[in-house]
Amino acid sequence: MTKNWSVVRVLRDRDAALYLAASVVSGFGTSALWLASGVWVKDLTGSNGLAALCVLALWLPTLFGPLLGALADRTSRKPLLVALNLGPAALLLTVLGVDSPGRLWLLFAVLVLYGAASVVADAAESALVAGAVAPELLGDFNGLRTTAVEGMKLVAPLAGAGVYAAYGGPSVALLDAASFVCAAGLYACVRVRAARPEPATSGWRARTAEGSRFLWGHPALRPLVVAGGTTMLFAGVNGALIYAVVEGLGRSPAFTGVLYAVQGAGSVVVGLLSGPALRRLGERRFAACGIALTAVAVVVRAVPSEPVALVCAAAIGAGLPCALIAALTAVQRETPDALLGRVAATAGTLLYAPNVFGLAAGAGLVELVPYQPLSALLGATRLLTVLPLFQRPARPSRTAARSVSDADPT
Repeated sequence: MTKNWSVVRVLRDRDAALYLAASVVSGFGTSALWLASGVWVKDLTGSNGLAALCVLALWLPTLFGPLLGALADRTSRKPLLVALNLGPAALLLTVLGVDSPGRLWLLFAVLVLYGAASVVADAAESALVAGAVAPELLGDFNGLRTTAVEGMKLVAPLAGAGVYAAYGGPSVALLDAASFVCAAGLYACVRVRAARPEPATSGWRARTAEGSRFLWGHPALRPLVVAGGTTMLFAGVNGALIYAVVEGLGRSPAFTGVLYAVQGAGSVVVGLLSGPALRRLGERRFAACGIALTAVAVVVRAVPSEPVALVCAAAIGAGLPCALIAALTAVQRETPDALLGRVAATAGTLLYAPNVFGLAAGAGLVELVPYQPLSALLGATRLLTVLPLFQRPARPSRTAARSVSDADPT
């Protein structure tokens, strides 16, 4: 009853419900375009490498999170969110004329700008949510947002593939543009009580560094973000092994879709339970439990059994988001509002960018080492990342304290 009540409290909050609805709508369009853009490039060029570059184009701006996040602290965040949804909607209209390999540069340019807008929008939304949602419900909100995003990943790619098959890539771009317009309308309806940002008193480089300095100097946030980034690094390696696992089961590559669907279902469930779990365990133990569950599932998945593979996929899906939800919730609770955009964007870079390197490393390793011993090593190594989470956090360092003081003169 308590679990359900906390979720209902979040959904009954008008602003929180609008934020969630906007995440669902924009997440649907993003997931649909993510798949369709790769298929689009593959159809035009026949190149698997160029098709894979679509994902890289979307992820690349994550590396510049600390720099991009400064925009969320120097601009009124609600108008910024509206603009960051209307802008990509207009940009996507420019790819309607991509009908030959010679025009693919336009699609890649739009995907990079699209990814950059998403980085800034995520930072601005994290900052606004921290002020709109009660602190004790932030875990519930972040869990529900995870549920919504993962739920869209189960539905949107199929919808995007269907629209692409029936009407082509430009139609998917129009669908995504429409989702951004709807999201902008939802953000415009949010009632924001945040104060206007103070005039800048330092240069761009100094303001950008403040977020990184605060995050790294905060003893409660640093281990959570490091654990989350390490989790995503291993998740990238683990994701590269999926086709080898399916081959070991004697199934066709299409069976990977089943495993991903089961994994997504696990993430949906843990998103609903994360709020009560965070209140009961705290951020560190919640993250540690999720990492441990994922590590065990990765080891057991080496058993060539289809039922075992399905159970492990669900366990991986349930464990993987825990460190991310815990880190984001802690960042929202511990960071002063004046720094929250930069800190959230910096945390996003440290959490998600390692996934790209993990995918690259896994793609190389799986060609050299059988997946069974590699899975066992991967799971055992991942367990080591849990240890720092059980250390008692010290008081914030002088660097972190000074950043707070400089950011908030009151």
